Amino acid sequence: MGPLLTRLQQRFGAAAPLGSLRNQLLRWLLIPLVLLVAANSVSVYRNALEAADLAYDRSLLASTRALAERVSIREGKVVADVPYVALDSFETDTLGRIYYKVTGIRGETVSGFDDLPAVPANVPRSEAYPALVRFYHADYNGDQVRIAALLQPVYDDSMRGIALIQVGETLDARRGLTRKILFDTWLRQAVMLLAVGTLVWFAVRLVLRPLMRLKNEVENRALGDLSDVDQALVHKEVRPLVAAMNDSMARMQNLIASQRRFIADASHQLRTPLTVLKTQAELALRENDAGAMRAIVESIAVTTDSTVHLANRLLTLARIEHGGEAANMSPVALPEVVRQVGLALALPAVQKRIDLSLEAAQDAVIDGQALLLHELVTNLVDNAIRYTPAGGQVTLRVLAFDATVVLEVEDSGVGIAAAEREKVFKPFYRSTSSMEMNQGGTGLGLAIVHDIAVLHRATVALSESAGRGLKVSISFPAAQQQNAGAL
Repeated sequence: MGPLLTRLQQRFGAAAPLGSLRNQLLRWLLIPLVLLVAANSVSVYRNALEAADLAYDRSLLASTRALAERVSIREGKVVADVPYVALDSFETDTLGRIYYKVTGIRGETVSGFDDLPAVPANVPRSEAYPALVRFYHADYNGDQVRIAALLQPVYDDSMRGIALIQVGETLDARRGLTRKILFDTWLRQAVMLLAVGTLVWFAVRLVLRPLMRLKNEVENRALGDLSDVDQALVHKEVRPLVAAMNDSMARMQNLIASQRRFIADASHQLRTPLTVLKTQAELALRENDAGAMRAIVESIAVTTDSTVHLANRLLTLARIEHGGEAANMSPVALPEVVRQVGLALALPAVQKRIDLSLEAAQDAVIDGQALLLHELVTNLVDNAIRYTPAGGQVTLRVLAFDATVVLEVEDSGVGIAAAEREKVFKPFYRSTSSMEMNQGGTGLGLAIVHDIAVLHRATVALSESAGRGLKVSISFPAAQQQNAGAL
């Protein structure tokens, strides 16, 4: 059974090659149909045989009764008055041979073939006829015969009793009729099967024609055509597949659009620093004074650092927009991430004499991507320190509720005007207050924060802090394990 089960698994399992849909439909329709036709042919054949046996048995019984009517008692003996013509018709027939035997009251042979097989003891009386008749098969002279045995009462004034009349016929006629019935049955079933198979073939082609139109529609599209496929081209059972195709093409459009936007943004934003680097390098080549050349090289290093920072931010933004990190979600302790970022950025805060503090609930766990969450918090804290004047305050909070975890970064800096709070999430947009305080920003920090928050199914809200600075609040869904524990 092992190899058989293995072959069946390979043939019909989930990993089995699908092959042609038309061929599979034809197989699953025609093979059961052939089996049903075969079973029906056997059933029809058996019913026809039963009907033929019933008809021939009735004819055999009629011959037996005709012979029984000629049996009587004369002078104390049972006699059979069978004319020569009747005897001749009993002895031979055009379709086979017919035999008969008349047995008297005392078991003596009165007429006919005295070696005709006797009635077996276990043969029941036929319930199909009111006469006392039994039908049975026997071998006689090398042929199989069907025999009807009729018990016929005989009597006169001197005696009475039961005579046995047997009439048998060879099975040639029955077999001929059987072969004819079988041939006719197979012929009709074959014609029907051929007709049904032809109809099924045309029906399958007709039903699959919309799929072929869909195939041609997709194949003949232009290379850059990612518009929706008309769902009316196919049956309603296939429309979910077309809808999924349309959704996939929409995602591809978004991906292509984001790639084009990234290329445009990168080329636009990197053009200026690269031009500056080229100009500074040309100045350094023409400069003969060592001190002036050192100053130019130092400016080249500063420009290179800012260019690398811009390129890293662009790459981070592109990776987030492509959604490549969404599948790597796992439980993350947000307070630990915020603590690591705070320690990493403590030095710039100390240099500006900024009071950097952390208030965190230890059980605040969310489902997320640790590296992206670290990037999100780094951007928020870096912006808060960068745009908070010396001697200011930056407070980091992690608040845990039943179904949400809230991250708050509050500073006493220049803030963002209410009219610009939605615009700052767009790449390269910088608020008026930030441009006045720092001319060298990239305008990507809050755009990266927004995209990472969306990837984590979180919402971002900007408001004015108590110190008239900026307060950024990000609400994350709590980790599923934490929610299950709370329930």
